[in-house]
Amino acid sequence: MPTQRSECCLGDTLQQPDVRKGFASVRIALTYDLRQEYLALGLSEEATAEFDSEATISAIEGALRALGHETVRVGRCVELVRRLVAGERWDLVFNIAEGLRGRGREAQVPAVLECFDIPYTFCDPLTAALALDKAMAKRVVRDAGLPTADFCLVEEVADIARVRLPFPLFVKPNAEGTGKGIDGASIVRTRAALRSACCRLLERFDQPVLVERFLPGREVTVGVVGTGRAARVVGVLDIALRPGAEAGVYSYINKEHCEERVDYRLVAPGPLRAEAAALGLACYRVLGCRDAGRVDLRADASGRLMFLEANPLAGLHPTHSDLPILYSLAGGTYRDLIREIVESAMARCEQVCGQRA
Repeated sequence: MPTQRSECCLGDTLQQPDVRKGFASVRIALTYDLRQEYLALGLSEEATAEFDSEATISAIEGALRALGHETVRVGRCVELVRRLVAGERWDLVFNIAEGLRGRGREAQVPAVLECFDIPYTFCDPLTAALALDKAMAKRVVRDAGLPTADFCLVEEVADIARVRLPFPLFVKPNAEGTGKGIDGASIVRTRAALRSACCRLLERFDQPVLVERFLPGREVTVGVVGTGRAARVVGVLDIALRPGAEAGVYSYINKEHCEERVDYRLVAPGPLRAEAAALGLACYRVLGCRDAGRVDLRADASGRLMFLEANPLAGLHPTHSDLPILYSLAGGTYRDLIREIVESAMARCEQVCGQRA
């Protein structure tokens, strides 16, 4: 893993991690989907790819306790509901639950918490559902005047014949994360390949397929911390595939084995970093992301960056997930990242409480 550090700020857009002192100690519940539980129920490795490992939960809990907070493990949404109905309450919920089914699955825990009037980290139900539906997110970004590749949705086999975008194209499930459904066959150059890829994904994931113009340029991810006007970019991460990786795509298998297949490097100061930081932050804000997240971008043939997708519920494994990797390369510690997330959520809670008063 690279150890380089970023060296300078970029106005109010790209900044070193915030190392201010945090809020007072609070009681924080953790909501999450533990991957090993779903594997034990018979789900496949790919079906559980977005869920978290015990190592991730322990790392978050350890960081919160080191910051002086009391923690309570809750787990998935059904357990959250059970404990809320039983009368349990907490000062804050640190939510990383992905949900199991449907394009609104990441909105389930936020919606339940809003019903019970309990503050929580990360995005609200609207942004959670919007960002997971890649086509909807691209429409909102495009409507805001921000660049994204031309696209269409294939909802059934008959739609394939109506695709009029020029080749090459890129196809992927419309509402999945962690590279699920993305592999070497995702880049299609003929109508026969398009039909084959779309039919395969429609059957495999039982959801619409996003078809967009293939962007052949450099791929980066922008790490953002904070909310609204207080949100700032902490770094821009270059995703470079090694020779042994699945070529051309940041695929499911490349992400799962990123330690052997991917080199992560901070983008050096210059025009690319400035463009990525500005576009990533603008997309993060227009989609309503909060506390922390990532925005994925890729360049077209002319080198212009385009919005791919937003990750308002980014992975938080200390050494395997893009956001903590980026934050570390930018000079911060994992504990700093968790502290900033909690402080952003608590500041929002204080603001709401003040308005109610």
